[in-house]
Amino acid sequence: MNDPMNATPSLAPRPQVEIALGARSYGIHIGAGLLESPASYAGLPRAAAALIVSNTTVGPLYAQRLAAALAPHYPQLHTLALPDGEAYKNWDTLNLIFSTLLERGCDRQTVLFALGGGVVGDLSGFAAACYMRGVPFVQIPTTLLAQVDSSVGGKTGINHPLGKNMIGAFYQPQRVICDLDSLRTLPARELSAGLAEVIKYGPIADMAFFDWVETHLDALLARAPQALAHAVQRSCEIKAAVVGQDERESGLRAILNFGHTFGHAIEAGLGYGRWLHGEAVGCGMVLAARLSQLQGGVDESFVQRLIALIARAGLPTVAPLLDANDNLGRYLALMRVDKKAEAGAIKFVLLDRPGSAQLCRVPDELLARALALHGARA
Repeated sequence: MNDPMNATPSLAPRPQVEIALGARSYGIHIGAGLLESPASYAGLPRAAAALIVSNTTVGPLYAQRLAAALAPHYPQLHTLALPDGEAYKNWDTLNLIFSTLLERGCDRQTVLFALGGGVVGDLSGFAAACYMRGVPFVQIPTTLLAQVDSSVGGKTGINHPLGKNMIGAFYQPQRVICDLDSLRTLPARELSAGLAEVIKYGPIADMAFFDWVETHLDALLARAPQALAHAVQRSCEIKAAVVGQDERESGLRAILNFGHTFGHAIEAGLGYGRWLHGEAVGCGMVLAARLSQLQGGVDESFVQRLIALIARAGLPTVAPLLDANDNLGRYLALMRVDKKAEAGAIKFVLLDRPGSAQLCRVPDELLARALALHGARA
């Protein structure tokens, strides 16, 4: 369904970023006022029905406006507001989407529009991949984290109590529409969470961008439009370049998970939703940077520089205590079910130098040292 035969001729403006995947290629549109602009939806698949999937927080703000923009193109337009939060990224919530599609008699031409943050996007994309073995979907991310990371690249899925994002599919959207105006209503905590994914791109791929983020962090926290536009576009450019080379994470794409092995363990260990994904990733980057230093990839000054930037962004830099009796054991157990693990061996994305990352194994004793330096104590 990602190369539809029934798409109308494209009248949309050229996207700021393109994901080059052959027949599955698509554009990322970035700018203000895109949600209600007719051009945003030109060239998308047309069908008798479309479903807007949002949540109880974002839906009241934007669903009606999106529905008005889509109404001329889809005679039957349905909406669904999911419960809000990472704790609901599960089978039960996924089934709410399937039930709505089936109850409304939606066919395999139906288009899903994911209006919300990463949870809405992941659930909607996974539902689109599965419903009638694949229907088109469009990402309309309304959080900074979703605009710079989760809406781009086709990763979809749900969480399992034993591991984050362990059940899902690679399934590309038809388009990603990043309306920067939606960031105006974003809570400050969510904005900081999104900055974790922005910061991530510098150490793994582009130190000039890292320098820029350091210089413009106050502007980003103040939601200055030009700063946000550059941060979103450069983040998407870096991710697009990586995904274009390694769509299914067989090698290079793993570098995008810098900080995520620790971060996913923190989310699962505390209980999904206790820390936001970006908060866990921010803290995870501290630990990953320390491991990189212990492995000889970066020096102490770089570790401290990264910690300072993460703290300035309003993110935690001390790993939480997951088990007062065996904290290291708990972290290890959770990280062994990470998607990058092989035969129970944990793999981490570490820096071999600032601006370059690779996937490697780390001895348990180095993990213990990193947690001892940057972890909470009983």
